[in-house]
Amino acid sequence: MARSVSVIVVDDHSIFRAGVVQSLALDPHIRVIAEGSSADEAEALAERLRPDIALIDVSMPGGGIEAARAITQSVPETKVVMLTVSENDDDVFDAVEAGAIGYILKGTSARELISAVQNVASGQTHMAPKLALALLARARRRDQVDPQWTALESLTPRERSVLSLVARGLSNREVATTLQVGEKAVKSHLTGIFGKLKVRNRTEATLIAKAYEKQIAEWQAG
Repeated sequence: MARSVSVIVVDDHSIFRAGVVQSLALDPHIRVIAEGSSADEAEALAERLRPDIALIDVSMPGGGIEAARAITQSVPETKVVMLTVSENDDDVFDAVEAGAIGYILKGTSARELISAVQNVASGQTHMAPKLALALLARARRRDQVDPQWTALESLTPRERSVLSLVARGLSNREVATTLQVGEKAVKSHLTGIFGKLKVRNRTEATLIAKAYEKQIAEWQAG
């Protein structure tokens, strides 16, 4: 790794934080430019210093997941990596949904920690195999208990736009006008939507969409 990588380390356990900083110092290409102990400090440091990587404790005051979400939104160039003792798949899933691209268990060796930072800095994700398996298991369970959500997620961006408008009660012509496409295109998209959602008509599709109003609202906002 030729270029220098700037890192902030945020963890409310000062002894552990010092250990992380000391481990990273073994690599001359990694610079720890600031330390913090809370979610507020993590967000403030990221916005002010715009580091390449933010190493954040999941369970620190204010919540590491919340800090990760805020940083990925306000400083998208900063890559967030979570530090945790938790192997709970819910925590892993929440971290990934918040925008974290790395998840490191506390107790990881200095060599593994440095390797993780190097991987993330080069554009890769990093997750211990055990945690990756937990994330996969969570995804499989979600598919089993919520197939309709899985089907909704499979829609293309255009299909999502069409479904959002149909769920609001717009006709095919009104949808076409709003999206500036032809009615035939709208009908084609609806056919695709019906197939993916395994429904027979727009009414059934709308019922599914209404069950996920929050997600539909996020699609419209996007």
